[in-house]
Amino acid sequence: MMLHFVIHCVFIPFTGAEIAPKPGVCYGQLGNNLPQPSTSIKLIKSLKAGRVKIYDTNPNILKQLKNTNIQVSVMVPNELITFIANNQTLSNNWVRSNILRFYPKTKIRYVLVGNEILSLPDNVTWTNLVPAMRQIRRSLTFFKLKKVKVGTPLAMDCLEVSFPPSSGKFRLSVTDSVIKPLLQFVNRTKSFFFIDVYPYFAWASDPVNIKLGYALLEPNVLAYTDPVTGLMYTNLLEQMLDAVYFAMNRAGYPFIRLFIAETGWPNGGDIDQIGASIYNAAVYNRNVIKLLTQKPLRGTPYKPFVALPSFIFSLYNENEKPGLGTERHFGLFYPNGSGIYPIDLSGKTLEYPKGLPVPTNNEPYKGKIWCVAMRGANMTALGGALSYACGQGNGTCGPIKPGGKCFKPDSMWWHASYAFSSYWAQLRKSGATCYFDGLAVQTTKNPSKFACYPFKYYMLGIL
Repeated sequence: MMLHFVIHCVFIPFTGAEIAPKPGVCYGQLGNNLPQPSTSIKLIKSLKAGRVKIYDTNPNILKQLKNTNIQVSVMVPNELITFIANNQTLSNNWVRSNILRFYPKTKIRYVLVGNEILSLPDNVTWTNLVPAMRQIRRSLTFFKLKKVKVGTPLAMDCLEVSFPPSSGKFRLSVTDSVIKPLLQFVNRTKSFFFIDVYPYFAWASDPVNIKLGYALLEPNVLAYTDPVTGLMYTNLLEQMLDAVYFAMNRAGYPFIRLFIAETGWPNGGDIDQIGASIYNAAVYNRNVIKLLTQKPLRGTPYKPFVALPSFIFSLYNENEKPGLGTERHFGLFYPNGSGIYPIDLSGKTLEYPKGLPVPTNNEPYKGKIWCVAMRGANMTALGGALSYACGQGNGTCGPIKPGGKCFKPDSMWWHASYAFSSYWAQLRKSGATCYFDGLAVQTTKNPSKFACYPFKYYMLGIL
């Protein structure tokens, strides 16, 4: 096994001559305060981005990208996949309406079918993914759009095993039904395997055993040597990418190219989210650009000298993204258009001005945290969120019912704060967040000014 992998690495390297790395940026739109597309394209140009990825086919954005020479990736929404898979006419109409009318003045190069489909609990869509990709490919061929490639971005959870890298293996439940047909399609059409890869989340889940410098791609860190291949890794990103390469090799497709569909580091997050800071985000993203634009091409230990095209996530901090706080803090720009930290995606800037704020959360937060209702929140929306929280868990809102120990003060804010904290205390370990569609916020200040022991008890229960 070791001999096979080492020989493959040394004597059969990929060639990156046909594609330049050209790092780009993901232009997400999940915010209610984001600039107009015209302003956004100016910001993308200021980054010297070679590519941009959007998560739809927004016509206003595609028009603004006309004659910019920026390569564009667009996306077929998840909810259309099953319909397109079973209807060639629908596929043709979608390509005609969303690709053909902008091409070639807008340099559309990739149509991505869905987004992280295998991360969703939806087996029907899973099995329709590759058929939908085939339909889109036929439609592109019908309209003679031969330069446009088709792919689909997957998250790292498509792997069942990722450590050590040489043991990389796809999830058994989808290997034969989805992954192998996908790899066959990608191989036949000379496209890419698009992967969303975030060293931040791998490090944050195990900061004791994975060193921060290794996750940030910092120099002079303790290297890791794969016990099977003997390959040496100096950063977590390349380790994760090679796990995907080995998984593809194990599935019978050793020569497929990777495309980093998303990578990045959060510039902020919830109080208890370790390492999410402007400093770490700047260090990671700058190091990624430096690594990917290196000359000669660096590749990875298993696939040296290979071009790795990529997108940094994301253009803006998007305030309407659900989930943990980090989800809303991956931007290179604030919604007002000001840069969060300087960065040049072309890789030509070698030195940046000093003065980034020193990170204060590289160690786990050890204090108390409460989840309370946002001051000034819409009362109607807050009432709906209160009802939802009370319907979850076990006795979540018993004490704030009329006559209950914590009913007073009788205010929407108090009751919602109690309900949010009680809900979060019970369900946090199973993935619940302190968000409630932007109606909740974490605080380290105990909001209770009254002797409501159960309220405090629930708070202590989240530690």
